[in-house]
Amino acid sequence: MPSSVAYAAIGLVLLYLGAEWLVKGAAGLARSFGIPAIIVGLTVVGYGTSAPEMTVSIVAAVRDSSEIAVANVIGSNIANLGLILGLTAVLSPPRTDGRLVRREIPLLLASVAAVPVVLWDGVLSRIEAAMLVLVAACFTLWLVRDARVSPGVPEAIETAAEGAGAPPSRSRPALIGLALGGLAVLVLGGELLVRGATGLARALGLSDHVIGLTVVAIGTSLPELATSVVAARRGHSDLAVGNVVGSNLYNVLLVLAGTALVRPIATEIQTIRNDLVMLGAMTLFAAVLLRTARTLRRWEGGALLVAFAAFIAYALW
Repeated sequence: MPSSVAYAAIGLVLLYLGAEWLVKGAAGLARSFGIPAIIVGLTVVGYGTSAPEMTVSIVAAVRDSSEIAVANVIGSNIANLGLILGLTAVLSPPRTDGRLVRREIPLLLASVAAVPVVLWDGVLSRIEAAMLVLVAACFTLWLVRDARVSPGVPEAIETAAEGAGAPPSRSRPALIGLALGGLAVLVLGGELLVRGATGLARALGLSDHVIGLTVVAIGTSLPELATSVVAARRGHSDLAVGNVVGSNLYNVLLVLAGTALVRPIATEIQTIRNDLVMLGAMTLFAAVLLRTARTLRRWEGGALLVAFAAFIAYALW
């Protein structure tokens, strides 16, 4: 058991560092080639903060631990809404964007509803996964196109990129090394985290499913947590809302689907029924709180934190 704890702890640290280095290197490279900051923020930063979930889920699927892969996505989305959005609202209440309510929130609700649909027969096939990835690609292109014509969005995306740590200037070889090093560290961190979490689950008599919902999910949400907290402390807490919503979309449309492209995911819908109900309830609750262009208040953030704590308690129980 001590070795499993050590593996999991080291894996979490490596996932965090790997995601940081990958985002910094990729964002710096994009800028050095003259790619607009808008695209850097919407793609590199958005995808980069979901890299730990992607890495862990793929590693888990390859190691024949589909339960960890699915639970990681569900648990991470719940952590994003309850822990990250809740904590951000408590630290610095963000003002919600009316465009986000009209555009991303409906798609977010649809993505949550799609999870039980594609897993209803117990398998997420490569064909179903490809369809979800196509939706993610179309959504990203839509965001980029909208950002180019919407006033004020370029400055917001630039702030998001800098908040994630994108360096202003550095030589291309150094940036390539940073990005590749981050990717390698991500893969190693994912392998260690899955190995440690699996060993820990067996030692404590817990299922891979529970460990995936709790330890692994919270650990892989660290990049989103760090980005959102940094943005809040710098007075840009509004960006945290978009970060959470975007991350939850990518987790379903890219992480879960991307994992199934590598290896089809097999899981019994009955084993994740309650988790899906909780995810749907949390998503709907957050959608109600974000329903209008107004400030997300501290007590509402506190309510999200309480809901997340209740979910963790339930999962462990």
